[in-house]
Amino acid sequence: MNAEPLKVAVLGCGVVGTEVVRRLHGAGPALAARIGAPVELAGVAVRDLSRPRGVGIDPRLWTDDALGLVKRDDIDIVVELLSGTEPARTLAVTAMKHGACVVSANKALLAEHGQALHETAAHHGVGLYYEASVAAAIPLLGPLRDALGGDRVTRVVGVVNGTTNYVLDRMTGTGDDFTAALREAVDRGYAEADPSADVEGEDSVAKAVILASLAFHTRVLREDVHREGITAVTATDVADARACGRVVKLVTVLERAAGPGHRDGEEGVLVRVHPVMVERGHPLADVPGADNAVLVEAADAGPLLFRGAGAGGTPTAGAVVGDLVTATRRRLLGHHGTTAPVALPLRARTMRDLRTRYHLGVEVTDATVALDEVSSVLRAHGLPVDSVQRRRTAGRDRLVLLTATVGEPSLLSAAKAIAALPSVSGPPRFMRLLDSQ
Repeated sequence: MNAEPLKVAVLGCGVVGTEVVRRLHGAGPALAARIGAPVELAGVAVRDLSRPRGVGIDPRLWTDDALGLVKRDDIDIVVELLSGTEPARTLAVTAMKHGACVVSANKALLAEHGQALHETAAHHGVGLYYEASVAAAIPLLGPLRDALGGDRVTRVVGVVNGTTNYVLDRMTGTGDDFTAALREAVDRGYAEADPSADVEGEDSVAKAVILASLAFHTRVLREDVHREGITAVTATDVADARACGRVVKLVTVLERAAGPGHRDGEEGVLVRVHPVMVERGHPLADVPGADNAVLVEAADAGPLLFRGAGAGGTPTAGAVVGDLVTATRRRLLGHHGTTAPVALPLRARTMRDLRTRYHLGVEVTDATVALDEVSSVLRAHGLPVDSVQRRRTAGRDRLVLLTATVGEPSLLSAAKAIAALPSVSGPPRFMRLLDSQ
């Protein structure tokens, strides 16, 4: 074993940071055996030095000078566990310039500045590791980058936000509306006091950007990702899903897609985050509570399911320490750098290129008349229907239709025309479907 210790600095000591510091402090011999050298905690940067942290490290290790900590030339690894892009970006870049590898769980930072950070790491011969930034404890990014590096990934679809999955799971199980289910998620610690980034889909968008860089070796910007959150999902939507053998999930989908009229081979990447009604037989249908699951489809490997604890301080800390072990092993071997995702020029497609099946719910004043009128509109827009049901809820009639696979522009145009029908009492609600095949 190498007797010279590898020195680690930690930036941030929230839920995840506290657990990481505790593991570095308490599991030194075990980590040293795995790595091949001792690991020494060299400093922990926090904003408020007066706040009790509950970890029994040497008080001299605490500092509120994060910049000074990462500038130290004796630091081998900087573990960045801050939120947002600044000062996280500045601190990560400074650490790299001073020869330290960086381990991060900061999805916002990697989504916004991942390419530039990889370039900085390569320039200074250091590593950048961020397994914990997507799906926490689930080993997903490493397999995409390494094991599937010689394969052709065609599609990635997953539940990657634990808060929204918990909320929708509660709505499914109890019949509660969104507000009540979200309140319970906050009370039980499954959601932040301000859960807007989760429920509006922003958190999933950041993860989608990171996944696209590894799955498709291309750069996707946050503004290229179609985003819909779950704030508009109603108890009626959940009940409709149950009635047709489905559950509502917020999914992140990345897929190779060719735009209409483009020559063969001119494919792009369509990345989207939105609620879907998932067929019960699909692997994502029974993902419970705050868990995550991601289905990767590749040409050679076929479908691969990654599933487990995708949120929480302990699972995330486990992934961070796993990256730390990888970084320190590589540093001991003299392999300081990591390979950046290759930026292939794949065009970002839009929802106008999407073809899928839809659930369409239409409140009507006269079900018999409305059925004829709605059917006529759908035929005029070239939208075949797989099934139609009439339901009566709270004294009101509704038509529930499941379409065949159709283009999104045609569906939106038809929905606008249906809303104008005299027998229809309001804009129709629609939700995309995710089938088991």
